[in-house]
Amino acid sequence: MDSRTGLPVVGMVGAGQLARMTHQAAVALGQSLRVLATGPDEPAALVASDVVLGRHDELAALRRFAVGCDVLTFDHEHVPTEHLRALVAEGARVYPGPEALRHAQDKLVMRRALSGLGVAVPPFCEVLRPQDAVSFGAEHGWPCVLKAARGGYDGRGLWMLTTPSSAHRMVAQLLAAGTPLLVEQCVAMRRELAALVARSPFGQGAAWPVVQTVQREGICVEVLAPAPGLDAELAQASQQLALQVADQLGVVGVLAVELFEMPSGQLLVNELAMRPHNSGHWTIEGAVTSQFEQHLRAVLDYPLGSTAPRAPACVMVNVLGGASAPLMGIDERMHHLMARYPQAKVHLYAKSERPGRKIGHVTVCGGQLAAVREVAGASAAFLATGAWPDGYPVHGQGQEAG
Repeated sequence: MDSRTGLPVVGMVGAGQLARMTHQAAVALGQSLRVLATGPDEPAALVASDVVLGRHDELAALRRFAVGCDVLTFDHEHVPTEHLRALVAEGARVYPGPEALRHAQDKLVMRRALSGLGVAVPPFCEVLRPQDAVSFGAEHGWPCVLKAARGGYDGRGLWMLTTPSSAHRMVAQLLAAGTPLLVEQCVAMRRELAALVARSPFGQGAAWPVVQTVQREGICVEVLAPAPGLDAELAQASQQLALQVADQLGVVGVLAVELFEMPSGQLLVNELAMRPHNSGHWTIEGAVTSQFEQHLRAVLDYPLGSTAPRAPACVMVNVLGGASAPLMGIDERMHHLMARYPQAKVHLYAKSERPGRKIGHVTVCGGQLAAVREVAGASAAFLATGAWPDGYPVHGQGQEAG
């Protein structure tokens, strides 16, 4: 408990953009957010007043960080499970707990657990030798998807296997490097959805509208909220599925369930994330309670907030570093963007720009999806490159409806 405020201290392991945005939510709630950062220049370390330097994979650093925290939670899932078990054994409150979090840390553990619960997932198998992948491809068809069981994200740790010979070669290389692997069927989905929910230790649950996520080269580039044209029954089924998974795995905090919507209407679970998630950034402006505030409420066992949307349509577009240097500095880009699209809400993460790196996001809310999507996409593209995608004069002014 913070003696200055009489309110709890939440410790967030990791100091990336998720911790940075969680810190913003904590300020409004009067709470103290402590962050464990590997360096003083990480996004959350630049804004939080209570920063502890240390590595998330060192138990001594985690123990030092936990002192004075009422609860520990995460900016990422990469903390070793055995370290979290040690902290829990020593009396620390850790949410989500290690037994839940391991399902987000290890794709093979997750696939097996969900299958055991009767939750549909793509066909998969563990890969212990090259022949495992070759046999899987022969049974389920080529191409198939090879995944690192641990550590992959944003397109990393994922490889498309197209032939038996390429599968044999790739698997042999990765196994020799010590990478645990699984292989999955490359399913013919209609689109990707995400069901974002939160659950408290008391067992209260809350679900936001289901969204559509747009991926490019394994990276989420755009989120449409709510998912356009989604059947009401399928939307409800997606929310119920996510709440069921949260309950049965014992998740506390925000849970993102990434889904494949199949042409038949079936839902397959692709990934789980037990923390605030890229698919939920739209909730900062687009929902009554953002995912960041809700995550704090959940881990502190406060009553959860309303997840109702604030507008008929909301689009979030990630700002990714471009292939070449932008035409102008980020401050000048912000000036021009704000002049053209005053309705665009910009979030920058204080990260250096490099190709493909998420350096921020833009959110636009409004009445019509097409208009909102156009403004959000143009805004993110301009922030990334310094050039308007439609050739709009850089020094122009004006406001377009969203």
